[in-house]
Amino acid sequence: MSTFLFTHDACLRHETGRGHPENPDRLRAVLQALEAEEFRELQWREAPQASRDQLTRVHPESYIERIFAALPDEGVGFLDGDTTLSPDSGEAALRAAGAACAAVDAVMIGDADNAFCAVRPPGHHAEPAQAMGFCLFSNIAVAAQHARVFHGLHRIAVVDFDVHHGNGTQAAFWDDPDLLLISTHQMPLYPGTGAASERGIASNILNIPLPTGAGSEEFREAFSNIVLPRLSSFAPDFVFISAGFDAHEADPLAGLKLHEDDFGWATEQTVEAAQHGCGGRVVSLLEGGYDLRALGSSAAAHVRALMQT
Repeated sequence: MSTFLFTHDACLRHETGRGHPENPDRLRAVLQALEAEEFRELQWREAPQASRDQLTRVHPESYIERIFAALPDEGVGFLDGDTTLSPDSGEAALRAAGAACAAVDAVMIGDADNAFCAVRPPGHHAEPAQAMGFCLFSNIAVAAQHARVFHGLHRIAVVDFDVHHGNGTQAAFWDDPDLLLISTHQMPLYPGTGAASERGIASNILNIPLPTGAGSEEFREAFSNIVLPRLSSFAPDFVFISAGFDAHEADPLAGLKLHEDDFGWATEQTVEAAQHGCGGRVVSLLEGGYDLRALGSSAAAHVRALMQT
């Protein structure tokens, strides 16, 4: 299969301040892992900037203006206690959302079978009018709407296995029955959302909270018995993966006990379901993951599965 990797140097220039867990070394760890010989067939592409039209399908114009007005001339500024901006954060955020849209284009026109966007800042905590959780724009929600408007697709699904609940994707999808979010995540944990009772306008939100300490067995059981059947029954036209690797047992910000093999397996299962349902149309975006060694090895397992499935 042909797998594209979208990234951009601007994503390395998004500085978050000393000691911040979401820092440029995360992306460096991922890219270094993907430079290994086994990934020689991976096709690297430069992420473009998202257009204002692409962003405003999810985020109000006033919110976008607020983000860019808050960019500091130097140093680091804070939008909240966790979410920071540096002078180049605006371009990085545009490249992150733009990567997702360009990846959709590449898959839809047949240049790529699937794609992974190694970008930051991440996106799944950004609500339509609220930055939070290290996230500025809801990258996957922006790309989902791009797939609908530009390519005429209708039903879009997101599988999110980040350890934290994707409240931003949930907020963007809540009122649209043809947008499906399936999320496995640790609970209780930041951001405090993601209860199974949160179901969206037409049960188009499927939250699968896992208890602290849950590991491979619990994750794979939930994925096999809940995630995959719901994904298949939804019959999506396109599938996105919110690929957070902070459910790894080594991650310092959470308490699940997964291994890199679990992420590879979940990726294989998701792509296989997409092959049966929508011709294998899959685009994945980097979300969390804060132990650098575990992040690199987990991202490698994820991309390996994209390339081999």
